[in-house]
Amino acid sequence: MTLHQHSTQTFGAVSANFGRDLEQNLRRIGHLVEDARARGTSLLALPEACLGGYLSVLGSGRDGTHGDRPDSLPPVLDVGGVELARVAAIAREMTLVVGFCEADGGRRFNSAAVVTGEGVIGVHRKVHQPLGENLYYEAGETMRAFETPVGRLGALICYDKAFPESARALALDGAEVIACISAWPASRTATAGELAQDRWKQRFDIFDQARALENQVVWVAANQAGTFGSLRFVGSAKVVGPGGEVLAATGTGEGVAYARVDVGEVLHTARRSMFHLGDRRPDLYREPVTLDA
Repeated sequence: MTLHQHSTQTFGAVSANFGRDLEQNLRRIGHLVEDARARGTSLLALPEACLGGYLSVLGSGRDGTHGDRPDSLPPVLDVGGVELARVAAIAREMTLVVGFCEADGGRRFNSAAVVTGEGVIGVHRKVHQPLGENLYYEAGETMRAFETPVGRLGALICYDKAFPESARALALDGAEVIACISAWPASRTATAGELAQDRWKQRFDIFDQARALENQVVWVAANQAGTFGSLRFVGSAKVVGPGGEVLAATGTGEGVAYARVDVGEVLHTARRSMFHLGDRRPDLYREPVTLDA
């Protein structure tokens, strides 16, 4: 696999709260980008649903039941619409990853757009749906990386990170950097007194480091923070190197994790002796029999 040539770049991962008010969301994105630009940032990942907010509750999941209904659903946006055009105008020379509820005919998708000043480069539709999310969104059906000014970039959304195949598919498609944007909540059972000790927060962190390490990529993880409806988010935005090392992190509060990375150099260093993608044995891998729910 040929790596792109890079110079050192600054990547940012946002931990912040975004609700239903689109104008407020766009203003906040503008402020975050302005601060990131002053730091020389090339890539800024914003949370899942940063344009219009996430669902206000999550249900019990696999059987399709929901304890209660969201007070309101996120606004539906077109990829070619005015909101993402405004994000592009904010982005200018930077590359942004933003979450939104995408309209496609009569269908709704939980999506991540990769945006520069030139417009939308690509869109990832969330594939894996937790806790009754399928009641409100269709599932995405593709995993692919995009050519961007910061290199070949893949995007994932939240629960996608729990599946090794997701990040692996992007890495095999040449992704050098993967931005995983989330609205990852704390556990609603066996809740911890301190958010930093929450078991779902700990899983969030483990997934981030494991996905970076097993694919030897740079991993940029954004997340919602604070609360929305009945959900309490764990924050914990971070940038992780290809050896699984956390290069920068926000902790559970709001903030931006910034890290300076020479992607070509760190990937070359990580892969020069043990190249996980090249050492695979796909001829031996088998899908197991279908498991009962």
